[in-house]
Amino acid sequence: MTDALRHYRAKLEFETDGSDTYAAQKAGEQFVLVDTRSAEAWAQGRAKGAIHMPTREIADRAASVIPAGTPVVVYCWSPGCNGGDKGALAFAELGYPVKLMIGGFEYWKREGYPVVTDEGETRGLVDPLVGPTS
Repeated sequence: MTDALRHYRAKLEFETDGSDTYAAQKAGEQFVLVDTRSAEAWAQGRAKGAIHMPTREIADRAASVIPAGTPVVVYCWSPGCNGGDKGALAFAELGYPVKLMIGGFEYWKREGYPVVTDEGETRGLVDPLVGPTS
């Protein structure tokens, strides 16, 4: 096996994106989507179906909220932050199968997937820089 094959197989084992995460939700796949951001960021909006568990709380709360062995997908704000990586590491340290949702909440929202706020659910228009608008 070539280095490139090993690299991309490993990368896809540990990463997903908003499109695949949303498709998995719609297909009823069993996993927990975890928003690792602050309470302030969570209040601004989050991916539909996500639970809130800031990275600093994962070690103390995960086992009481998510059954051991349950696949977890984590995200943070955007591709410009490493909070999702830190959250994924925290879940991996606890033995959970975990993937990072690349692009984070920013791309979830920009791609037009459902967003929840305390006021209810919204769904924005697709940003033409990240997906088809028709």
